[in-house]
Parts: sequence; C-alpha cells; structure tokens
Amino acid sequence: MLTQQELKQQAADAALALIEPLVGPDVIIGVGTGSTADLFIDGLARFQGRLGGTVASSERSAARLAGHGLKVLELNDVTTMPVYVDGADEIDGRLHMIKGGGAAHTREKIVASVAEQFVCIADESKLVERLGRFPLPVEVIPMARESVARSLVALGGQPKLREGVTTDNGNIILDVSGLQIDDAPNLELIVNNLAGVVTCGLFARVGAHIALLATQNGTRRLERS
Repeated sequence: MLTQQELKQQAADAALALIEPLVGPDVIIGVGTGSTADLFIDGLARFQGRLGGTVASSERSAARLAGHGLKVLELNDVTTMPVYVDGADEIDGRLHMIKGGGAAHTREKIVASVAEQFVCIADESKLVERLGRFPLPVEVIPMARESVARSLVALGGQPKLREGVTTDNGNIILDVSGLQIDDAPNLELIVNNLAGVVTCGLFARVGAHIALLATQNGTRRLERS
C-alpha cells in the first residue's frame, strides 16, 4: 500500500510528465501552494536552465522555487502561461474544487486566471461526490470579520476564525463548515460578492481543466467535459 506521501509524489510526477513537452526558454509555468505543490516544485528543479520562469501563488512557493535556482517572475510581468499546477483540498467529478487550506487561495485564483489550463494534482482521497466536507476558506478584510461572519451564518454556514493566520495579502481567514454546496458556481458568486470578502476558496466558476489523481493503481486522469 502506498502512503499518502507516496501518492502525493505520484501526482506531482504525473504533472511533471505532462508539462515536460511544454518546457522551453520562453515558457512560464504557474505554481501553486501546499504539500503536493511542494513536491511538484522540487521536481521542477530538473528543468532549471531550460525553463523561462515561474509564477508563484505564495511567498512560500516563491522561496522554494528560488531555492532550486528557478526564476520567479511577478504576475504583472507575465501575459500568459500554458499551465498552472496546484493541489486541492476537495475536488468533485465536475472538477470544481475547494482550496485554501494553506491560506493562499486568493493568489492561487489570480495566478490560475492567467494560465491557459489549470492542472489539479491530488491523491484520490480528495475526490468527493459533493463539496463541503472540508470547511470553505474565505479570505476577509479584518474590519469586515463580524459582518461577513453574520452573512455566512445566514447562508447556513458555521464560520470560524483561523487563529494565528494572516494571508500574504494581510487579511484573515474564516473557515466555514456546514454549507450545503449543491451549486458550487452560484455559491462562489454569492460569497465573493459579500462586502469585505476578498475571495472564497471555491474554484467552480472556473475549475480545473485536468485532474491528476494518484491512486493505489496508478494515476487517474479526469478532464473537464
């Protein structure tokens, strides 16, 4: 039996194999944040000197990329990228995701928006029939904490402040449990439109294009229909 760490490595390796034909001196790769993304970053080091550069979704990932000698660019200096690679806390069969366990989902969503394809890498435990077992992270401007929390309660959620966490953008995270997520794209729009919300961790209006899910029997590939 493969351990969860070995499954994460399998998913990262599958993504590296997927992007290898794209690697070139003018190619920029978007990179996410989290334990599976860390393994992808470590493997990306093999392309040092052959890759035009990377764009990171967090300070943590930027430091890890730079530590491998990979060039890290500011997103404002990048027009397009062929692919953005990142993990997920949950993903369903429609390739809608919940992300933000690492408090980086706002920058992840921004970087992903510039890429032609979002490739999600995860182990099979992250695949669910319906999103919502994992609490939904919501990045909030600090002064709006209580007003946003009340609105989230009205939506049926149970928000809880993530103690001791400040995002790279200087904001707080409310983790919302108890939500019935039957229409993820619509809920994403509703939560994102609450005054004081920067963005929520639903990636559904624009989800993943490809999911590489590591299983005990190899990597399972899902594609957006």
